[in-house]
Amino acid sequence: MENTLIEDIQLSEHFRLSEFTRSATAIKYGIDNTPCIEDIEALQSLCINVLEPLRRRFGVIRITSGYRSPMLNNKIGGSPTSQHMRGEAADIHMSSTEVAKKMFAYIMANIDFDQMLLEMHRGRVHCLHISYTAERVNRRMAKGNYRI
Repeated sequence: MENTLIEDIQLSEHFRLSEFTRSATAIKYGIDNTPCIEDIEALQSLCINVLEPLRRRFGVIRITSGYRSPMLNNKIGGSPTSQHMRGEAADIHMSSTEVAKKMFAYIMANIDFDQMLLEMHRGRVHCLHISYTAERVNRRMAKGNYRI
């Protein structure tokens, strides 16, 4: 299940691999959520290019969903083309709508990204989904009121 040697990898100054692989669903169903080296490298790019600049500007960031193995992604009903399965995406906990809007605007103005969705559920901010890819030009696709 959890490989403590792999789980302990420091991806960037403030982020560890374990923050991106931890999953209650994976634990509950005995799903191996260990990324391959290419996925770890993609997570590292996401951390360095997106999450570290956000942390410098906004302080501590809590990842609610990071890497998902194909089996885990399927179990939670994720998109079959989800960037989470390639280590290119993370969902960030938002403490309030105000913080979410400030972070969204900051990313739009200052950070390269592939996709950004301010996910809303029942009129409240659920999380901020952000992705980054080093494999191609980032699309900068953004939706500020993405209903889930």
